[in-house]
Amino acid sequence: MLGIDCYGCGGQRAAILLFQGNFREAFLMYPAIYTLVIFAIFLIINIKFKFKGDFKIKIAFIILNASIMIISYIFKMIQFYNLTN
Repeated sequence: MLGIDCYGCGGQRAAILLFQGNFREAFLMYPAIYTLVIFAIFLIINIKFKFKGDFKIKIAFIILNASIMIISYIFKMIQFYNLTN
């Protein structure tokens, strides 16, 4: 709407690229795609099988994914502002 990406921009396009087998392009589109997929698989498995310390693993995945999203967003914004100046 404002012409500036959000933290999740590119996630759906990266998922499509991932399913098409374009792994490098998926990462370049949205770097957190692989950790999000691993996290989703863990959550699905965790519904059926309860692990000892699963809460700590979930928190670690959340922090990891949030960190990757924020860092990649900062790099996107640096590139965006360098292009507009």
